[in-house]
Amino acid sequence: MKHFFQKRRNKILNYMKDNSIAVIFCGNPIHKSADENYKFHPNYNFYYLTGLEEEKFILVLTKLNYKTQEYLFIEKNDEQLARWIGEKMSPDETQKISGIEKIMYLENFNSYIDALLNSKYENIYFNIENYNHEDKKNPDITYANKINKRYPHLKIHNLFYEINDLRIVKDEYEIDMTKKAIEITKNGIYEMMKNSKPDMMEYQIEAYFDFILKSNGVTEYAFPTIAASGKNGAILHYSSNNSKASDGDLILFDLGAKWNNYSADISRTFPVNGRFTQRQKDIYNVILDTMKEIENNAKPGITLGNLNELSKRLLADGCKKLGLIEDEKDLSKYYFHSIGHFLGLDTHDVGQRGKEFEPGMIITNEPGLYIPEENIGIRIEDDLLITENGCENLSKEIIKEIEDIENFMK
Repeated sequence: MKHFFQKRRNKILNYMKDNSIAVIFCGNPIHKSADENYKFHPNYNFYYLTGLEEEKFILVLTKLNYKTQEYLFIEKNDEQLARWIGEKMSPDETQKISGIEKIMYLENFNSYIDALLNSKYENIYFNIENYNHEDKKNPDITYANKINKRYPHLKIHNLFYEINDLRIVKDEYEIDMTKKAIEITKNGIYEMMKNSKPDMMEYQIEAYFDFILKSNGVTEYAFPTIAASGKNGAILHYSSNNSKASDGDLILFDLGAKWNNYSADISRTFPVNGRFTQRQKDIYNVILDTMKEIENNAKPGITLGNLNELSKRLLADGCKKLGLIEDEKDLSKYYFHSIGHFLGLDTHDVGQRGKEFEPGMIITNEPGLYIPEENIGIRIEDDLLITENGCENLSKEIIKEIEDIENFMK
C-alpha cells in the first residue's frame, strides 16, 4: 500500500521549487471537557500523503539542489500514559505504512527545522485552508506565523490547493476503498428495508443500519445519518431522527459508511409499509428518470454545473406534469440544492464546481423533490466514477426501481 503514498509525495516534491522545505501537520486533538477529547480526525491532506492518522505527527519534505528528502516526526511512547490510552505508534509501524525511512521524535522537531532553515533554503510550504492569522488552534497556521516572524527572508507558499488537485482524481486504492464503503452501506440499507414497519421511530429503523456497519468493522460514518419520514423528508438536512414513521409515509435515508477514511454517500427513499401510493410513484419516477439522464451525461469534459442545469430542466418538466408548478422558475420551491458534489476522503470532497471531469473523479448524483404540503420528500443518490468514455455507477447494485423495492420489502 505504501507505494501509493510515495507516488503522491513525489508529485508534491516535483511541484516544489528547488531550495524549499514543506511542513505538513496531521493535527491536534480537540478538547471536549474535563480530561476528554473529541474523536481525532487527521488532516486529510496529511493522510493522503502518508497513510497515517496519528495525532500530532508532522511530515517534512525537503528539496535542496534538486535532492529530495522525507522525514516524519512522531510522538515518543510514554509507558505510564500507555497504561491509560495505549501505546503510541512505533517508528517501525510508521515506516511500514508511510514508506518514509527517516523517523524522528517530536521533541527534536524545532531544533531540526531550525538547523535546516539556517542553511540554504529560500522557500517554505504549508498546508493551509482559508488562512486566518487568528486561528490559534490550527498548528499549520500557528507554525507559519512563527516562521514568518523568525525567518522573514523565507518565501511562504501554500500547498493546500496543489494537494487538493491531486486528491480529486482517485487512484486504484482509493476506488477500491470507496467500493468497500458502498458495499457495506448497501447491506445496511437492505437491513433497514427488511425490518421497516409502520409506527416505528425513525431512529429504530436507523438502528438496523448502525448494526450492520458495526458488524462489518466500520468505526466511522461518512456523516450523521438522515432518517426522515413523512414531512421530515422535505427538510434537506433533517437530523433529529426521532419522529414516528406512520403507515403510508415514505422515509428518506441519506447515509454512508467510511472505509479506511473513504466515504460512501447514498440516498434511498422507500415506503415504511413496503408499498408506494400512486402519487408517491409518480413523484418518485420523475426523480428516478432525472437520475438516469444525469448518469448518461456524466463524462469527461462535463462539469457539475452542466449536470445541475440539466437536472433543473428535467425536474422542472416533471413538476409541471405533476401539477406542482406552471413555470420553470418556480422549481426552487421543490428543488433547492445541487445535483451532486465530489466524493472521497471528505464526503463533500475537494474540487471546484467548475472543474471539468476527468477519468478517476468520483461524484454524487442526487436529484430530489421536497413537497411539504403533501408530506413527501424524495431523494435518490448514487456514486459515479468518471471513466474514459462516461461513468461507472459504483452503487448500481443498491436497488432503486419501485418494483424492486416493493418486491424486496414484501
